[in-house]
Amino acid sequence: MSAGTAATAAYIVAALLTVMSLAGLSRHETARAGVAYGIAGMAVALVATVVLAAESLTAGAIALLAVAMVVGGGIGLWRARVVEMTGMPELIALLHSFVGLAAVLVGWNGYLEVEAEGAAQTTVAPELVGIHSVEVGIGVFIGAVTFTGSLVAYGKLSGRMKSRPLTLPGKNALNLGALVAFAALTVAFTVTPSLGLMIAITAVALALGWHLVASIGGGDMPVVVSMLNSYSGWAAAASGFLLDNTLLIVTGALVGSSGAYLSYVMCQAMNRSFLSVIAGGFGVESGTASSGTEEGEHREVDADAVAEMLAEASSVVIVPGYGMAVAQAQYPVADLTRRLVERGIEVRFGIHPVAGRLPGHMNVLLAEAKVPYDVVLEMDEINDDLASTSVVLVIGANDTVNPAAMEDPGSPIAGMPVLRVWEAKNVVVFKRSMAVGYAGVQNPLFFRANTSMIFGDAKARVEDILKAL
Repeated sequence: MSAGTAATAAYIVAALLTVMSLAGLSRHETARAGVAYGIAGMAVALVATVVLAAESLTAGAIALLAVAMVVGGGIGLWRARVVEMTGMPELIALLHSFVGLAAVLVGWNGYLEVEAEGAAQTTVAPELVGIHSVEVGIGVFIGAVTFTGSLVAYGKLSGRMKSRPLTLPGKNALNLGALVAFAALTVAFTVTPSLGLMIAITAVALALGWHLVASIGGGDMPVVVSMLNSYSGWAAAASGFLLDNTLLIVTGALVGSSGAYLSYVMCQAMNRSFLSVIAGGFGVESGTASSGTEEGEHREVDADAVAEMLAEASSVVIVPGYGMAVAQAQYPVADLTRRLVERGIEVRFGIHPVAGRLPGHMNVLLAEAKVPYDVVLEMDEINDDLASTSVVLVIGANDTVNPAAMEDPGSPIAGMPVLRVWEAKNVVVFKRSMAVGYAGVQNPLFFRANTSMIFGDAKARVEDILKAL
C-alpha cells in the first residue's frame, strides 16, 4: 500500500472519529468519550499527514516539522494544565485565532507558490488558476476575520478590553462596505493577481473581524465564541481546498456547521437574530445601557439565616453563573446538594443556555464536582417549576435571572428568555457586591420583597452555610 493510499484511509478514520466526537459531546453521559474520540482523530490525522509529507521533504524539513510539533504540543499541554475553568473561554477564543492565522498563512503560501510565480512555474493547470485565486481570496478573508475577531473576543473575555460594544457611526454601513470591498478585490485579484491586491484583501478582512466583534457587547460573548468556532471551521475547510486535503475540508465543514448551529440555538435562547451575530450588531439592538444605579433597598442575610431557610424547604433550585466559576464554588455547592438530599429535600439546578462565558460552562463545572447529571436541567425544563419552589439559590448569576428582560422593553436585554427565579417563595442571591452584571444592566430582582442578598466570596459563603446546617 502506498503512503498516499494509507494516508487517505487514515483520513477517513480521522473524519469518522471527528463525527463520533461531535456526537459524544452532545450529551453529558458521553462527553468524556467524545473528547477521547476527538483526540484520537486528531492524532491519526497528524501522524498520517507527517508520514505523507515525509515522502517529499528533506531531512532538515522533517526535523523542523518535528520540532514544531513538539513545541506546539508542549505549549498546548502546558496551557491546558494550568488554565483555570474561569479562563477557559478566553483560552478557546485565543485558540480560534490560531486557526484563523493558519488559514491566512496557508492562503498567502498558495499565492506565493502559484499566482506570484505564474501558472507556467506551478503544477496548477492554467485553466484552474482563476479558481485557485478565488480559493486564496476566500481562505485569507475567512481566516483573517477569524483571527482578529478571536483576538478581540479574547480581550473582552479576559478583561483586557472593555466589554461595552463599540458603536462607530454607521457601523452597519462599514461592515457592508467591507464585504463589498472584499468581493470587488477578490474579483480583481482573480482577473489580475498581484501582491497589492493580496495585501488589500488581508487588511480589509483583518479590520472587519476586529470591528465585527468589537461591536458586540461582552455579555453576548458566549454566542460570539460559538460563532468564532464556526468561523475557524470554515477557515480550516478553506485551507483544505488550497492544500488539496480532504480531511481538512471534511472536519472543517463539520466544525463550521456544528458551530453555526450551536450559535443559532443560543440566539434562539436569547431571543436574538442569528443574522445580527454575523453582522456584528448583536447585543446592542434593544435599548440602551443601564446606568447601573440601584433601584430600591435590598435585604441582606447571613449564612445562618440561609441555612435555616434551606432546612425548612421542601424543594431547592440552584442557579449558577460565572461568579460561581470565579469563586470555584462548585465543590461546596456539590456538597450542599448532597447534604440537602440526605435531609429529603429535592435539589435541582437550572442552567441558562448562555450561563458563564462559554456554551456548557456551568455543566462542565458541575460535572467536575460530580453533581449528578439527572438533577442538572436546562432553562426550559425548570422554568415552569420555579413558582412551586421553596428556595432558589442564585450563585454568581446576574443577567440570566434579570426580570428586566421580560418587564422593561427599553432594557438592553429586553426579550431575552431568563430563569424566572423571582416566582419562587424565597430567593437568595450570592454576590460580592451590588455591582451590575457583565452586560452592564441593573437587576431589579435584588430589590424584590422575596429576595435576600448574601455578600462575599461564593465559595466561603456556601461553606459557612454547610457549617450552619
